[in-house]
Amino acid sequence: MRVALISDIHANEIALLAVLDDIEKRGVDRIVCLGDVATLGPRPHAVIAILSGLGCTCIMGNHDEFLIDAACVADYSSQGPIVASVEWCRRRLAQEERDFLTGFARAADIALDESTSLLVFHGSPHSNTTDILATTSADRLDEVLAGERAAVMAGGHTHLQMLRQHRGILLVNPGSVGLPFREFSAGRPPQLMAHAEYATVEAEDGRIEVGMHRVALDARRLREAARESDLPLADYLVQQYT
Repeated sequence: MRVALISDIHANEIALLAVLDDIEKRGVDRIVCLGDVATLGPRPHAVIAILSGLGCTCIMGNHDEFLIDAACVADYSSQGPIVASVEWCRRRLAQEERDFLTGFARAADIALDESTSLLVFHGSPHSNTTDILATTSADRLDEVLAGERAAVMAGGHTHLQMLRQHRGILLVNPGSVGLPFREFSAGRPPQLMAHAEYATVEAEDGRIEVGMHRVALDARRLREAARESDLPLADYLVQQYT
């Protein structure tokens, strides 16, 4: 079983299409989306339509939850442009689009082979706002993983690609399809990179292989997509892709 992991698309249709094209060339058995699909970027409707058409497993990210429960975003962020961009997206969603997001799972177990399991989530197994980083301490990891066990665990949320081993578990972050960060933002406005990120996980007869992938994007097309939108973050996105 070879699984492609995509995460943190953030309404970037250009990046999503580029990643799906790259995934098709590699050949996978299954695609799993780890959440945060429709906010902060210029094309939420297109991204939701693509994901809905794929019929892949989708995990509930914190930004997906913001679109379902308007009160959640205020508890998470006080940054005006972020809150305004979430609200911009929420106002534009049709009921069937909200229903699609509501159907996302909190976590999922996937059998990679007879002896190897993959546990997927957004932030951590029990929270979609937990940051798991390469620098997170082992004791903190024990706390946030809360006794869950799987050969491979995968989450997104930080917008940083990562592969690390913790007490025998391989922890994977595929990075961000739509808004890859140069470094952990810690609440500051992040510096973006003009490529798209995803990961593949493969297992056969107990052998596990993890691949980290980056797909080059056309910065001009990213700027144009932002300029065509009245998204509150549009000017910021244009500046990032200059």
